[in-house]
Amino acid sequence: MKNFRIPFFVPWIFPRRIWKLKTNNTVYLTFDDGPQKGLTEWILDFLKERKIQATFFCVGENVKNQPELFAKIISEGHKIGNHTMKHERGTKTNRSNYLNSIKNASEYIESDLFRPPYGRLPLWKTKEIHKNYKIVMWSWLSFDFDHSVPTEKILNSAKSIRSGDILVFHDNLKSQGRVKILLPKVVDILTNRGFDFGCID
Repeated sequence: MKNFRIPFFVPWIFPRRIWKLKTNNTVYLTFDDGPQKGLTEWILDFLKERKIQATFFCVGENVKNQPELFAKIISEGHKIGNHTMKHERGTKTNRSNYLNSIKNASEYIESDLFRPPYGRLPLWKTKEIHKNYKIVMWSWLSFDFDHSVPTEKILNSAKSIRSGDILVFHDNLKSQGRVKILLPKVVDILTNRGFDFGCID
């Protein structure tokens, strides 16, 4: 079973991580893994058309390879966050290598926001990362990367999104086709419900 929403007890277990924000009538679009040539431009054009500001958690290696695209994200007023240098999984990378990956990514991504790839981050790594970063998780996952989840099911789940929720989409080739279908429809659902969109500070 796919959990679009984070189970209610998880934020209690990891209270120092940001799962949602206390706001009135605002939700937060976030995009992981970019920048990705071809898709990032499409996302930026869509957000500009809708006058939406979002937060992009970028992979250092992708920023290194696509500096102009990364600069475009910033120049259009969006926030950025560190998503490690090579998208390492926190549960399968030793402490030193993982922290070095974040540090290496920080040479290209100037931000105090961090999101662990795959949402996996052992408690024993959290304390060290908290010295320099706010760890941003999410409260609603789009499953744009999982082609076994029907888009209709995802859109139906979007009706459960609440004020303050942090939403995750992916800025990568695997998700490209589904993002182009899902993002406009989810935004329409939320706009019709009267929500505003904000960046994570």
